[in-house]
Parts: sequence; C-alpha cells; structure tokens
Amino acid sequence: MRGLILVAVGGLAILTACNDRNKPVKTTLTNSQVEDSIRSRFATDADLARASLKVDANVNDQKLTLSGTVPTEAERTRAVDMAKALEPGMTVTDKIDVKPTEISRSDYTEDQAREARTRAKSDGSKIGDSLDDAWIHTKISTKLATNKATPGRHINVDVEKNVVTLRGNVETATAKEEAERVAKETDGVKKVRNLLTVSR
Repeated sequence: MRGLILVAVGGLAILTACNDRNKPVKTTLTNSQVEDSIRSRFATDADLARASLKVDANVNDQKLTLSGTVPTEAERTRAVDMAKALEPGMTVTDKIDVKPTEISRSDYTEDQAREARTRAKSDGSKIGDSLDDAWIHTKISTKLATNKATPGRHINVDVEKNVVTLRGNVETATAKEEAERVAKETDGVKKVRNLLTVSR
C-alpha cells in the first residue's frame, strides 16, 4: 500500500512538472518595445501616420502617455482607442492637442462652401452667398469646436459680407470672450458682433 502511494505521488509530481513546462512564460516588454508597438500601429492609419504623436510608456507603473497634435477630435479618439486596445492593462493618459489644419482661401472650393452652408443651416447658423463668407464660417466653427474654452457646438456663427455674428448660450464670460477673440483673429473677418448670452 505504501509503495502504491509513493508511485501515485511520484506520478503526480511528474504530471505537474510536465504541465508547468507547457504553460506559456509571461514576458515583460520594455518601455521602448511598448512605444514601438504603438507607433507601428499608428503607422497603419494614414491620418495618424501624418500626425505628430509621441508615445511614452512606463511598464513598471503600467502607464502610457500620448501627446502631440492631431487635426481632428476623431483622430485623437482613434489614437487613444488604439493604444488602449494594444496595451489593455495599462492606464492611458491623453495629452493630445487637437489643432485643425486650416485651409487657405485659394484652396477653398465651391463644393466645400455648399457643404458648409448645408451644415450651417442644420445647425441654425447663416452664411452669406460669397465664397469668403463660407470660408470664414468654416474656419471659425472649426476653431470653436476644437477650443477647450468654448462650447463650439452651442455657438451659432453667422457670416455675411465678412461680418461675423456670434449667437447662442455659453456658461461663462470667459467662454464668451474667447469665442469673440477666435472670430476677430480669423483672416478675412471685418467685424464681429458678439450676441452670446452667459447662462450663469
């Protein structure tokens, strides 16, 4: 009986050792390997490949920081989502700035103006008949939408004969002032009328 127990214990030890050998060995990646992996993933996306993005990994603390600039909010979100998917165990800190690429007046087309007028109409904004008015509206709307100090989607931007009228509600006097500053500093604007209401 004693011999049978020893054989059984010995067999169990051998099986355990065999099972341990079959278990995958977890490898710890270095900071640079994680950073290279994410950069390589960004390179597969045409928009993110052109963006100025930096990746900083700290595998010991399980933290990842993304910084740099992209032209749209959609690209910022895509970059963060990609990093989270590649490194699900790491905390991702998003320090990416959204800075839209401005289109020059000479590159702005009638088709773009038509699209801007359609969007403006659905948002409750008004654009005059000139190409300049549509171009100015597009630039100001884009700047307000990507400016953290202004709730761009709650501000109506009317443009007629290069005169800009800002309408809508903002939460602070600072947001009202910032929206006016953005409009005044936009090329082609002759005058700004700030009719924004501070709701607080």
